[in-house]
Amino acid sequence: MLEISRRGRVVPSSSIRKLVPLSDHAKSKGLKVYHLNIGQPDIPTPEIGLKAIHHLDRKILEYSPSDGFFSYRKKLTTYYAKFDINVNTEDIIITTGGSEAVLFAFMACLNPGDEIIVSEPVYANYIAFAILTGATIRTVSSTIEKGFALPPIEKFEVLINKKTKGILICNPNNPTGYLYSKIEMNKICNLVKRYNLYLFSDEVYREFIYTNSPYISAMHLTGIEENVILIDSVSKRYSECGIREGMLITKNKEVRKTVMKFCQARLSPPLLGQIVAEASLEVSEEYMKNVYNEYLERRNFIVNTLNQIPGVYSPTPMGAFYTIARLPVNDTDKFCEWCLSDFEYNGQTIFMAPASGFYTNPTLGKNEVRIAYVLKKEELQNAMLILEKALKKYNNTNN
Repeated sequence: MLEISRRGRVVPSSSIRKLVPLSDHAKSKGLKVYHLNIGQPDIPTPEIGLKAIHHLDRKILEYSPSDGFFSYRKKLTTYYAKFDINVNTEDIIITTGGSEAVLFAFMACLNPGDEIIVSEPVYANYIAFAILTGATIRTVSSTIEKGFALPPIEKFEVLINKKTKGILICNPNNPTGYLYSKIEMNKICNLVKRYNLYLFSDEVYREFIYTNSPYISAMHLTGIEENVILIDSVSKRYSECGIREGMLITKNKEVRKTVMKFCQARLSPPLLGQIVAEASLEVSEEYMKNVYNEYLERRNFIVNTLNQIPGVYSPTPMGAFYTIARLPVNDTDKFCEWCLSDFEYNGQTIFMAPASGFYTNPTLGKNEVRIAYVLKKEELQNAMLILEKALKKYNNTNN
């Protein structure tokens, strides 16, 4: 019998996508499913980006350079300068989405057996990509009671050993919506400097910060310029998930040279995606302000409403468009499945992401879900009513 590779067997399946067949079945029965499970914005893509495709005047859809079009990378340097991130065109490699940037960064910097440290709950794909490279994710747990703030830095330091190669952060955070403070970033910086580690920093949600606290990029930290690898994507800020355009940015020439070797596997990043993304850099301030205000309103609504449901608690996320909520159930994996397979209210149900998929410790997150507030307020209002009805029925049935 043919066998699947050991790598294929050990890489975890997506905790979110495993519920998709249940969602599809619910829809086939005529139910309306409110998708709170995935960060797919419903905000319209900028018209200027769409026009770039509609008015495309090319005779050949050719390969682009492996690191992306120079004109696009040049415009990106101007974009980053608005956030006091000073990079050159050669510091930027365009990737097939932010996910490829993470994978290539790990492949360039980590050997089998190496370890990287991250605060959990953590975006599940990081774990899968680390396993693909033969590396191990070591986690320090943050808690919902403290709003998922960075755990004491001493808990990171105690995990550091000769196998430790880096620290990974997502700021603002997916799945918690937490924004790291200047003090917290400086603590991470000092640790990276002291042990000469890589700092992998996923900052795709920088446009969505709902607090007066400043956005501190890993690129702002001094003394570790060669250690930082910045991950970015246009998916969320321009609602362009499908064009698969990401960026890997670093001052480290050896890392860039190595990443370019891996870029040969896909020859070039998506041509049409780069055309859309480059055009979208010219989007109006009004568009970005309207998108920001929409997410801010949704955040305020979702947190206030969640905390009014008996037994439910959500901290207030300071960025991105997710929150982790604690529910009055023992096992949210079973509850989320039940919502899709056995429950409906007025022909409707909800699809949420069980938070257990964002923890490496199997005992954590069992009574938590991640909710993406990427739906219009009216739909969020319906979804929260359905959640309240579902919790009441589930607990009456299972207690």
